[in-house]
Amino acid sequence: MSQDAYRLKSPSGKETELPVLSGTAGPDVLDISKLYAQQGVFTYDPGFAATGSCSSNITFIDGEEGLLMYRGYPVEQLAKSSSFLEVSYLLLHGELPTVDELADFESTIRRHTMLNEGMLSFFKGFRYDAHPMAMLSAVVGSMSAYYHDKLDASNPQHRDIFAHRILAKLPTIAAAAYKLNCGQPFIYPRNDLNYCENLLQMFFAVPAEPYEIDQVAAEAIDLLFILHADHEQNCSTSTVRMAGSSGANPYSAVAAGISALWGPAHGGANEAVLAMLEEIGDVSQIGKYVDKAKDKNDPFRLMGFGHRVYKNFDPRATIIRKMAHKILGRLGRVDTPLYDLALALEEVALKDEYFIEKRLYPNVDFYSGIIYRALGIPTSMFTVMFAIGRSVGWTAHWREMIGDSETRISRPRQLYTGPAKRDYVPIDKR
Repeated sequence: MSQDAYRLKSPSGKETELPVLSGTAGPDVLDISKLYAQQGVFTYDPGFAATGSCSSNITFIDGEEGLLMYRGYPVEQLAKSSSFLEVSYLLLHGELPTVDELADFESTIRRHTMLNEGMLSFFKGFRYDAHPMAMLSAVVGSMSAYYHDKLDASNPQHRDIFAHRILAKLPTIAAAAYKLNCGQPFIYPRNDLNYCENLLQMFFAVPAEPYEIDQVAAEAIDLLFILHADHEQNCSTSTVRMAGSSGANPYSAVAAGISALWGPAHGGANEAVLAMLEEIGDVSQIGKYVDKAKDKNDPFRLMGFGHRVYKNFDPRATIIRKMAHKILGRLGRVDTPLYDLALALEEVALKDEYFIEKRLYPNVDFYSGIIYRALGIPTSMFTVMFAIGRSVGWTAHWREMIGDSETRISRPRQLYTGPAKRDYVPIDKR
């Protein structure tokens, strides 16, 4: 904490000192926790865009510089040299693992991938065309009914078991949802495969023939999971923290986070990018749609450009763009005109003065949907894939919140604009 403080003086002359708190990076924050008690006023910040809801040492974003760090490590370095499970260990434990620590962690995750058979029966209650995110949220919420003996949040061992189970079982749950939609039999996980290889075989293997795992596909998914692993106090992460602050079991908190991620303004953005590209249809139509995007009276919006936090560029987009080239060159399982259209749109937008002035640069969602489509993953599963990657971030934040002595149940206040106090009128006199 710095020695500086802001001083707020009310109309009545009462003065309140607001301490200035400084972190290791990022802007200072004003401690307003005693403002209501001393001045009788609340602050007003719709969407909490300028409010620090907690202190955290997990992830940091510098939107002006285009910087994303996990526990101090730039995401570019992790994407180049690490794996998703190594990044998961880092997010959960604060430091990169040793060789033995990573081996033990990977072994633990492999041994937790199977689902209780009762959970598999749960899927039979869903319609064949149920949205995978609806199934994911429901089944994760049900995990507390199957693993209720290890839900003591005050027990560090129980917190570790929860972290391992949610990270290990979410791909299995996702694959079961996918297979239900396809009308295909469920494929059990295999302990001889790594995290992303296992996911691919559970998604695409069938009992009638052997399935050969494409290592480039596994590499692409691993990279996407690293890039989606955490992103500071975003909507779904804040939802997990808020739900967890009540003392709710962690599976319920993560299920709440999954529901928040399902929103099109959050996790559904890459689906919207694909829909936008299909609407544009052809490179020759780009100028027309760019003009529509500039028109304030036109409802059309270019999806996948700009970011609420990143003001110049999304560092994840640069990394994922290279992988998109690699995937399409290796797999060729997507209609290349769609990808050519995406590149042409990116080039036009980056040179257009309107987009430069508005700082509307490509973000991670611009390319992720194209990669998933190239891998044969349907649009309805895009947000599910996002949830698998983000699950470790949610878990790390839940663990941090539980161990924070300053944690209190989340209880935002409001600016009331409804009717003033009035008396009830009997129905025969209205």
